[in-house]
Amino acid sequence: MRIPVYGYILGAVTIMLTVPMMMTWEAPPMDTAQVGYRGTGMELISNPRLVAKNAAAVEIPEAQEPAEKSGDKASDVYENVPVLGDLDQAEFDRLMLAITEWVSPEEGCGYCHSDENLADDTKYTKIVARRMLQMTKTINNQWGEVHAQPTGVTCYTCHRGQPVPQNVWSTNPGLPEYGGIAASRMGQNLASKEVGTTSLPYDPFTELLGKDGKIRVAATTVLPEGTMTSSIQDTEKTYALMMHMSQSLGANCTFCHNSRNFADWSQSPATRVKAWHGIKMVNQINQTYIDPLASVFPDNRKGPEGDVLKVNCATCHAGANKPLYGANMLKDYVTELNAAKSQ
Repeated sequence: MRIPVYGYILGAVTIMLTVPMMMTWEAPPMDTAQVGYRGTGMELISNPRLVAKNAAAVEIPEAQEPAEKSGDKASDVYENVPVLGDLDQAEFDRLMLAITEWVSPEEGCGYCHSDENLADDTKYTKIVARRMLQMTKTINNQWGEVHAQPTGVTCYTCHRGQPVPQNVWSTNPGLPEYGGIAASRMGQNLASKEVGTTSLPYDPFTELLGKDGKIRVAATTVLPEGTMTSSIQDTEKTYALMMHMSQSLGANCTFCHNSRNFADWSQSPATRVKAWHGIKMVNQINQTYIDPLASVFPDNRKGPEGDVLKVNCATCHAGANKPLYGANMLKDYVTELNAAKSQ
């Protein structure tokens, strides 16, 4: 019996498609937690071995010993303390020790301060750190109830003992276009790890997390009603961002969406609302606190297009649906980091 040529081709294609799929499978057993309505597949599926490995890599530093208040404000004791000047001197000193451990344990105080004059603003890192403290306070104060609670954030949430957080981004210029089909690729087919090595647009961050881009999908009706202007490209960038969020939180789509109707907010769990606020929060962080520091950062701390390294969901979450797997470091620094003095 002769097998037509197309039979061989079909078989080869099947093998090519099946092998990569099999390589991405994870061996059981897996952990499953119901996060939404029964019978809708709204479950958080996780690999307990991977979670254990990642959680073991998170080393939460011990809190500094509680400070006995001195009775003097930091601004009365030290020069040039515009952000933390209202703290008691003892609380201020305690927080400085904590920040050194959180951000620059190897470099020490000299990473931000001049050894000759602690009040000096010569080092760019001190100017940046001051603005980041304002940002941290704002996150805990303004975004606490809608996104950051119950764990809140400290400098360690993002930095984890490193001067530069591991998960940051800048505008990605991509690869040069070569004409033909590639000339209209719309940022697709570049196998970017940020979007799960899919064919989706490789850079959803610049528009959706660095600017006020609209996170929209194409209409669900044949003839869109009203002023629906979303394009297929808008939909693809939205899906690309969703891929990033899924990877960043170590969660599948149904962690935030109801599988019966992904678009329907009324059928979605509360995590979708929290994620929406998280996107808005990240936009504010990048636009209000990070991008304006472009003139302060040196060139070696910027991306290839000259913009500052910014944050996305992975910066805090790093593969966990709760940053630091729910460890609440803020509870030991409520006074120092939980009130937005300056916006």
